Amino acid sequence: MAEQDKLHPLRPFLKNWVWEHGRIGTRYLDCTDGEIKFDEGKKSHFAAEPYIYVPLDKDAATDAPAESLAILDAGLARFLRAAQLGTPEDAGSVAEVQRAVQDCVELGLYSAYQLEAREATARYAEEAMFDDEIRAAVVEDIRRIYVGMREQLALYDFSVLYGLPTPLLISETPFIDWRTRTNPGLPYVSLPLGPYCLLVGAPSGRKSKIGPVVWKAASAMGPLKDHNRLIVQHARLWLVATTDDQLVAVQSRFAPPKDPAAEDAKP
Repeated sequence: MAEQDKLHPLRPFLKNWVWEHGRIGTRYLDCTDGEIKFDEGKKSHFAAEPYIYVPLDKDAATDAPAESLAILDAGLARFLRAAQLGTPEDAGSVAEVQRAVQDCVELGLYSAYQLEAREATARYAEEAMFDDEIRAAVVEDIRRIYVGMREQLALYDFSVLYGLPTPLLISETPFIDWRTRTNPGLPYVSLPLGPYCLLVGAPSGRKSKIGPVVWKAASAMGPLKDHNRLIVQHARLWLVATTDDQLVAVQSRFAPPKDPAAEDAKP
């Protein structure tokens, strides 16, 4: 398989943002140059940044050869489509939905630590270290933060909010930890599943076992109304929307600063 056709970890989610009216593709804002672009087809070629995999199991062998997560692609695709269409009966069995939600959380965390992993890699690369030493140091840094978070989320109750009135945005870091990203913090984590559906997790109080996933038709975002603002705030590479208007509204945040010298040179 060609390098550019490798499956981006978030491509299953991005399929729900594919526009199929006349032209098939994805509207996105390139955060590196501030330009609004259209990616033809369904393969999300714009989402091409390399990923650094760090195992988050508590007792994982950190030198394991695995390069990515073990995701049940078919079950995840079925779940994401059902969430977008608002048809929970099509999402699969209780166990299949629980596994799909688990995969969503794993992918959310996977995307969440990428910037930190890349920055740590660059930082350690400036030291007198071998590649395997750099890798080990990066893994240790990420695990120090995210292993405990993953253990917490394993006991959260998750709900799928579908039929949302306002289309959601998604970026390369779509997982939002509302406990730390808002002031005062809110006891939620969330992940957009599609433009009109959102996965929300909240503490359950349980010490073991996974609770059933609850599906809720939602006519409002309630306390999560700042979702799109937080997605924009932490986007660094790309931002996907269902319409150009949503991207135009935030484009100035990513547009490169004007060059005063170039402005002065104009006749």
